[in-house]
Amino acid sequence: MDRHESGCEQVLEAALARAADPRCPPQLAGALRHAVFPGGARVRPQLCLAVAAANGDEDRSLARGAAAAIELLHCASLVHDDLPCFDNAAQRRGRPSVHAAYGEQIAVLAGDALIVAAFEALAVAAASSAQPARLGALLSLVGRGVGAPFGIAAGQAWECEPEVDLSLYHQSKTGALFIAATCAGAAAAGVDPLPWRALGARIGEAYQVADDIQDATADAGELGKPTGCDAALDRPSAVRELGLDGAVRRLRQLLEEGLMSVPACPGRDSLQLLVRNQAKRFLPKGLDRNAA
Repeated sequence: MDRHESGCEQVLEAALARAADPRCPPQLAGALRHAVFPGGARVRPQLCLAVAAANGDEDRSLARGAAAAIELLHCASLVHDDLPCFDNAAQRRGRPSVHAAYGEQIAVLAGDALIVAAFEALAVAAASSAQPARLGALLSLVGRGVGAPFGIAAGQAWECEPEVDLSLYHQSKTGALFIAATCAGAAAAGVDPLPWRALGARIGEAYQVADDIQDATADAGELGKPTGCDAALDRPSAVRELGLDGAVRRLRQLLEEGLMSVPACPGRDSLQLLVRNQAKRFLPKGLDRNAA
């Protein structure tokens, strides 16, 4: 996966160079880079690129553009999620969150600018691709992952509702962008994206359940961000609804369903192996051995 990730990093660097060029207000330019670099695990773009590769994608430019767009959108969602009106988190990835470092106003603008940069990165990639006609489908697939009624924006909005369907909340807040990753990888490679929805949905929901478990059990210093937020903010959580043991069982179930949902393709075995290895990276400590 390192060679795939490096290709995505190059596209991210190019996108930030366009957005944060010398004409950009200095604080906004700094906030944009602060939000994206150094990155986290880059799980979503790696999954997008891996699906494209598993389907025999030879022209990697579209897949890299889609992967970078998805990561930029993810980073934008973190900037907004950390704001005082939501989590009021002062720490992200082991250092000050964007609003803690640059102020709330710049953080709002940085998140907005990253959303624009994401779609620009995809358009730029299509312009240099041998298959520019695939751009329309990719824009639609990626856009669904962040908007309404089922994207990240909807997931955040569910936190404002008095009654919440936990599965729908998880599917919107986290699962939608994972669905975008798997489907965009397939579309970039020129295959039908629909059969790839299930993989993204299962892995995305599993990721959010794991995050709920970490929020309830992990040490904030080790995790690199505040913990105990779900309980403090009275927010929907797998641990709150299912209990810790129930959440762990649900996590294992989702991971197994995800592995079984990988459609037939030339690189199916390699992709399943990658999914197993990635699962170990976001499983809470003590559970990784049970994910294999």
